Amino acid sequence: MTRTPPISDPLTPTQARRLLAEHGLAPRRSAGQNFVVDPNTVRRIVAAADLHPDDTVVEIGPGLGSLTLPLADEVRRVVAIEIDAGLVVALRSRLDDRDDIEVVHADAMRVDLGELVGAGGARLVANLPYNLATPLLVHAMSSPVIEDALVMVQREVGERWCAAPGDPLRAGISVKLELIAEVEVAFTISRAVFLPVPNVDSVMVRVRRRADAPDSEEQREVVELVEAAFAQRRKTLRNTLRRVVDLEVLEPAAAAADVDLSARAETLSTAAFRRLAGELRRAKGFA
Repeated sequence: MTRTPPISDPLTPTQARRLLAEHGLAPRRSAGQNFVVDPNTVRRIVAAADLHPDDTVVEIGPGLGSLTLPLADEVRRVVAIEIDAGLVVALRSRLDDRDDIEVVHADAMRVDLGELVGAGGARLVANLPYNLATPLLVHAMSSPVIEDALVMVQREVGERWCAAPGDPLRAGISVKLELIAEVEVAFTISRAVFLPVPNVDSVMVRVRRRADAPDSEEQREVVELVEAAFAQRRKTLRNTLRRVVDLEVLEPAAAAADVDLSARAETLSTAAFRRLAGELRRAKGFA
């Protein structure tokens, strides 16, 4: 494959506005469309992704391609999944004859990433649509083809993903992600680098798969507990978990797992949820 020479700087605000106007487009806030138009920010993201020439990168929501083309200059192949038909046309107009970028017009929540990527693993690097960031990440990480991820999301969302036990932001998604991956905020991003400028700040979040992640059956059991525990955040674990486990089974299992049922869900570690799920499995206590 003959690689195209490296591109010039990523899109500036003026270039992005011109490209949108040429295709009769405007950013849709309802779809979470905020385009990165600061070349230095794009370069920082690409550098932080720590890419290699043989990598395949999946990008969800490439928009106008400000990140897509710089990514392609670093790797073997980029698969860019875009749901907006107008943006697909605009993005393809920038590619000329590049054969290292595949633009897929599809809903990323509905595609089979393994089938799309093919043999070998892939890495997710993306400015995720903010209104769907969490389900998009969960969908991507549920595919074994995605090895790791570096994604841009709303700051509060990213901090919730990483929230530790006792943090007011801790939620079910914090535990679900920690089950399968190490999650950390890599760096913050100012709202000023976007077109249009959003009302929130953003963060880049790094997600690395755990070598010791539980198998699919244990994940299912832990997720069942987590969803029940966080369904009513102000109630104790005793009151929330009794919806899925009989108390005569729950109480001895919690004691064996060293879990305090008078605590609330956000205080419990992921390891504690796993211990409790294990004790309930041994007691065959799932309702």
